[in-house]
Amino acid sequence: MTLVDLELRKGAVMTSDESVVSSCPKRTAVFDATAAANLADATSLTMISVDSRGNIRFVNCAAADLFGYEREAMIGCPVEMIIPERLRSAHARGFARAMAGAELNLGGKAVEVYAIRKDGSEFPIELTLCAWHDGVEMGAGAVIRDISERRERDSRLMRLANQDTLTGLHNRGRFVEFLKEAVPRRPSIVLMIDIDGFQDVNDTHGHTTGDSLLQSIAVRLRHRLPSAAQVARFGNDEFAVFVQNASEQVDLEELAGTVTTAFSMPFEVNEQLLDVSVSVGAAISPRDGEDADELLASADLALTKAKSIGGRSFQVYEPALRSEAGARRAMRDELRLALRARQLALYYQPQVNMKTGTIFGAEALIRWQHPERGLLLPGAFLPAIEQSALALEIGWWTLDEACRTAALLNVLSPHPIKMGVNLFPAQLRAPHLCRKVSEALEKYRIEAKLLEIEVTETIALTDDDRSLEAMNTLRDIGVGIAFDDFGTGYASLSSLQRYPLTTLKIDRGFVSELSTKPRDAAITRAMIRMSLEMGIETIAEGIENSEQEAFLLSLGCSAAQGYKYGRPMPYEALANILSTR
Repeated sequence: MTLVDLELRKGAVMTSDESVVSSCPKRTAVFDATAAANLADATSLTMISVDSRGNIRFVNCAAADLFGYEREAMIGCPVEMIIPERLRSAHARGFARAMAGAELNLGGKAVEVYAIRKDGSEFPIELTLCAWHDGVEMGAGAVIRDISERRERDSRLMRLANQDTLTGLHNRGRFVEFLKEAVPRRPSIVLMIDIDGFQDVNDTHGHTTGDSLLQSIAVRLRHRLPSAAQVARFGNDEFAVFVQNASEQVDLEELAGTVTTAFSMPFEVNEQLLDVSVSVGAAISPRDGEDADELLASADLALTKAKSIGGRSFQVYEPALRSEAGARRAMRDELRLALRARQLALYYQPQVNMKTGTIFGAEALIRWQHPERGLLLPGAFLPAIEQSALALEIGWWTLDEACRTAALLNVLSPHPIKMGVNLFPAQLRAPHLCRKVSEALEKYRIEAKLLEIEVTETIALTDDDRSLEAMNTLRDIGVGIAFDDFGTGYASLSSLQRYPLTTLKIDRGFVSELSTKPRDAAITRAMIRMSLEMGIETIAEGIENSEQEAFLLSLGCSAAQGYKYGRPMPYEALANILSTR
């Protein structure tokens, strides 16, 4: 823009017009020119004035320095010397109108325009203009400020407002703006991408490596996805992709393949190769949402479903997901109130030495005494909270209550009673798990060896490295580790060596038909023998009759739990059994 380039146009801060100088209020001024020049040179403000022909009459030292000229080289020259060439014609028209006496409204106001230095470089300035008549002719003057730094600062702030600083991708706010502009007009696809087990990378390799991995992922996504795709980082390990003009089948399948391929090869980060998998949720407009918020919510629900499957999966939104999410949310709200209203309780199933009939332990199992639906088993409510923060709250309550009960049972019993406590996946990942366990043991003054943490093999293997670290830490303080439902998940035999196990719990699925299914009997026999050789105790679950008991004893397994010895029961019932034996 020129010094008179000030017509306001749509979307601009200050744009071109011929009106600036003509808009300045005119004054008839009589002043001491020498005194004025001395005053102008004494200030750091940049000042310049021109005569009615547009030739420079005066510049102070600051102005000469700003534009890169000697002061004498500017005096008498057309003011166009500091106006970019592309804008000079607009300036000439505006200046002619001003000198002809036109009265407009922009004089005396600070406005932003562009100027040019001696070296040809353009830069933004802020100036305040004024016109006058000195009794002989018209003249005009300006006070000028270089606003290059301010413009750069504003630009940085604008980038920060729209860009993820770590990866250079769009941030959530900018991504949503794209959606709001495009979704109502044309079919679109949104993908929500979550990095499986990303916290493990931070915990194992450090946050610097984690940040570098996120940067590498951003680069790969931009490289592999269509050039028209908008890619954003939403949060810690969550990315989003938006593609316009998409067809439901072809483009979605192509995108799914592209994303899958992008993560099929490891990432080289800080001289390490990191294998990364992702969970992806997809939604398509207008089918899954007619506006940006609805479409994003649908993609997020699909992502939640993909993560609940166990990761490394691609899930397309289905209407049923929304009703499922609503039901889970309602269940979580109810459970939160139930915890505070003391509607949750622990029931205890005895663990028995089959040779002697002695109760040596118990497994703590959560129940919900629902005011309307009666006593609810874990399968009716725990799935709703496993991916939420409420899982931790209920998990720590369970640990504390089980330890309190263990202390009471060991007062009643003439021999030690071990307490088995099931952990939520979120607890196994929690960095303060060992501290929480230690605090509970100290609070109720029970020995660490009387507590056994039970984890399913599937949960352990989902966060393999973190699970191993957590288990090793617990074993270091003397707490036992039991693999629950062994043989039903994906654990290999080598995991028995990898994890610091003290107990292997044989799933009821192998026990129920030992006498009629030779294959189940062979697998059970192998597990028992292997455990014995490795110094790991075995507990058979689901024992219901004497025939199963005798068969297991013949295989070398002497510990069991099941309905033959007692269903899960309140503390008072178990305490009564112990006190009468």
